[in-house]
Amino acid sequence: MYTVAVKRDFVAQHYLIGGDWGPENQKHSHHYQVQLELQGDDLDQHGYLVDIVDVENHLDALVARYRDQTLNDLAEFQGLNPSIEHFARILCLALMERIRAENVHVFTVRLWENDIAWAAYRCER
Repeated sequence: MYTVAVKRDFVAQHYLIGGDWGPENQKHSHHYQVQLELQGDDLDQHGYLVDIVDVENHLDALVARYRDQTLNDLAEFQGLNPSIEHFARILCLALMERIRAENVHVFTVRLWENDIAWAAYRCER
């Protein structure tokens, strides 16, 4: 199986809800890094799994939605604790909707909230 990955970074804010997590319950920022991995068994007629420029454009547009925002204020986080797990799922599903490459069957988003902590979500079509 072939894998192509693209990575971006951005800063966004959130505060955790539903429990007592000390300072994490207060609004704070994270310098997120998001990596999108695309996988498929076949290459196209040009020898590519996917057009990387197209993937970059979709990822840039999605990252722009979250850059400098408070996640708790966004509709997709209503009723959810804005954890990196939920955020990774939200990003993965949104990117799977946007990227229409026929050869890609597996989408994985790995989302870091700092240098040592990340969560991932995998979608298949």
